[in-house]
Amino acid sequence: MAPVLALLRTAFAGMEGRIDPPSSLHQLTEDGIAAQVRTGEVWVIDEQACVFLTPRPDANPPELYLGKLAVHPNAQRQGLARALIQLAEQRARALQLSVLRLKTRVELVENQRTFERLGFTKTGTHRHPGFDHPTSFEFSKTVTPKPAD
Repeated sequence: MAPVLALLRTAFAGMEGRIDPPSSLHQLTEDGIAAQVRTGEVWVIDEQACVFLTPRPDANPPELYLGKLAVHPNAQRQGLARALIQLAEQRARALQLSVLRLKTRVELVENQRTFERLGFTKTGTHRHPGFDHPTSFEFSKTVTPKPAD
């Protein structure tokens, strides 16, 4: 779990001072990552990129939530985020979930553009407690069902 936590801390370091409130990453521990493994999935590519996947079959429509999508700064622009999104689509199909959903902070315009290029659409805004304005945007992508055999 330590390599995943180190990757996340490095990948998210550029957000320091840019987002308000600060990232929940500050509260994440190795035990928290282990809990994510028990309740969902954690996928890692060569200790350079990762994503947390949390199935939400009771959502309407059923969804796979993507959290902590991160690519090490030295490995960006190599298709790793795209590969993780493709993996998430495969996992959603396997779990019979029809939507991928994620959130990104309002200030992280480059992330928003990346998600749009990867086929996501902005579908909502959210406010952290104590804020009177949106602090994050929700993005969704419909997953095409697996063709019948």
